[in-house]
Amino acid sequence: MPEVLPRYGSATLADVLPALLHAIGAPLDDRPPAFGLPRAGAAVLLLVDGLGHELLHAHAADAPVLAGLADTGPLTVGFPSTTPISLTSLGTGLPPGAHGTLGLRFRVDGELLDALGWSSGRRDLRERLVPERVQPEPTVLERAAAAGVAVRSVSPLEFRTSGLTRSGLRGGEYRGVAALGDLAVEILAGAEGPGPRLVYGYHADLDKVGHLYGPGSPAWRWQLRQVDALLAMLLESLPAGTLLAVTGDHGMVTVDRTVDADTTPALSDGVALLGGDPRSRHVYTEPGAAADVLAAWRSVLGDDAAVVTREEAVARGWFGPVADRVLDRVGDVVVAMHGTAAVVRSGAEPFLSTLPGQHGSFTTAEQLVPLLVHPAV
Repeated sequence: MPEVLPRYGSATLADVLPALLHAIGAPLDDRPPAFGLPRAGAAVLLLVDGLGHELLHAHAADAPVLAGLADTGPLTVGFPSTTPISLTSLGTGLPPGAHGTLGLRFRVDGELLDALGWSSGRRDLRERLVPERVQPEPTVLERAAAAGVAVRSVSPLEFRTSGLTRSGLRGGEYRGVAALGDLAVEILAGAEGPGPRLVYGYHADLDKVGHLYGPGSPAWRWQLRQVDALLAMLLESLPAGTLLAVTGDHGMVTVDRTVDADTTPALSDGVALLGGDPRSRHVYTEPGAAADVLAAWRSVLGDDAAVVTREEAVARGWFGPVADRVLDRVGDVVVAMHGTAAVVRSGAEPFLSTLPGQHGSFTTAEQLVPLLVHPAV
């Protein structure tokens, strides 16, 4: 069974932006926020990709500024605990089953969509699978901007028109940046001015280094120190009356054992498409093969995974309530890895399969992220 189930509706990433809007006096509806935050005239949210709650606590000496902030969390991120799902939950204020971005790779209209690149192989799918149709629910950023909030997103230049931005983080003004320096400048500028203001900033490099070298590695720790320095600079220069919050989109584990689905016949027999990522898999089966595939994956993976049917995953609330329009995006068989095991694909995912740092499943190391707040609640 999962180590921790996401707390949909009470303490997940989907609840963060609505709570920040409530804090600046611009709630989107009459519902109380999932957690209370200090009142402010402007709110800044910095999302550090890969900043897990347990990792931060284990390496607090490398990040004294981050570790010194009040933690309103930890939050759970949702399942799978992977960037496209988490960022879309953050941006829409919805659980995965409602917004329909359900994996690093998941089936949409017969295509296995890579949600990070919005592609299949080298094919750009933004025209065939239009992001605003794949994820049609209005985002929190769109709704806030329409209500008169000055909304700014600060993220890498190359993500401005990405499928993931268009599907889950559209709305407001987009400011593309290239490094830590202009990230800080654009965040601070967005918080300046009259009226309620909401700034979302995204930093990717901690996750990149964690994947390449493993979370907690020397390289990862040096990168965490850079994030801490960024935060110190932001705190020194925040406009008066600004609330700053910092969170992550998932944590990470170091994988120490793998099964290769591309070289293990029992894991490919009866499989039409294999999505997800090494820590959480969507297995789409050939017609009539679901029962056999389920039995084979359970046999091969044993205690290293929870292997369930689509119906079981939905009934157990893994994705939150699942909308009918996205039900077939869930695998016929859904796999959530335990401990530090992974199902890799040496043929289809050669680079991803070599990375020591992975995330996507239900361990507390992957699911829990902080919500660090200044000023303190």
